[in-house]
Amino acid sequence: MHVYMGTQSRGESTDETVTVTREGRWYVATDNSSGVASQGETKAEALENLAEALELHAKPVPETDEETEPSSAPWL
Repeated sequence: MHVYMGTQSRGESTDETVTVTREGRWYVATDNSSGVASQGETKAEALENLAEALELHAKPVPETDEETEPSSAPWL
């Protein structure tokens, strides 16, 4: 079951809106401008997790041609 909880502006701009819904026992917070979403067992936890996800989403991906070290983990 999907329950709509509401929207709230993230900043002064009206295009920075977060929508919070409840799906079963989880609250889902979605940033409408980027499409990034996260969840939590409470509305506050979902919003905190979304803030962290947005921070990670905003980090640039390093452009490097260097090869990474091969993993020594065994293949199962």
